[in-house]
Amino acid sequence: MTPSPSSAQVVAVARDDAHRFSKPTRDEITLIAGYGVEGDAHAGATVQHVSRVRRDPSSPNLRQVHLIHSELFDLMAERGHGVEPGALGENITTVGVDLLGLPRGARLEIGEGAVVEITGLRNPCSQINGLSNGLMKELVYLDDDGETVRLTGVMSVVVSGGVVRPGDGIRVILPSGAHEPLPVV
Repeated sequence: MTPSPSSAQVVAVARDDAHRFSKPTRDEITLIAGYGVEGDAHAGATVQHVSRVRRDPSSPNLRQVHLIHSELFDLMAERGHGVEPGALGENITTVGVDLLGLPRGARLEIGEGAVVEITGLRNPCSQINGLSNGLMKELVYLDDDGETVRLTGVMSVVVSGGVVRPGDGIRVILPSGAHEPLPVV
């Protein structure tokens, strides 16, 4: 899917310099190639997530920038869970992009030159229930075929840096070749 620039855009941006679950929204964030969001606790060339650092601190950081589609918040509101931008720890909240349907290696050109490459699906933790009791069951569940469905957004690495602000357009650039489903990262 390649939406028109007018339909796909940034709703909100967030960052936090500490390893807290939610991130405060900001007027803008700066993406740095190969590193992530300037001033964010999860930025770095190697893993920064606390539990992953314990396992192997030299692993490459495939989770530099976390993106969530705002349409998820509307769905959760219908199910009785109030979720706002930044509450699930994402750096960029989008609208008009089927993030979960993108293949591995898809790139998002955001604003005037920032580019992120999608590495996989976010695997959330039970801290999500701290936002709203039962929210985790809404966001991660087994479908009718017994497959795990994860709705908590996608992870990416920064290919080209730049400033990202709410209202910036997003252009999807699909990789050549066969569609490779997103792994959990």
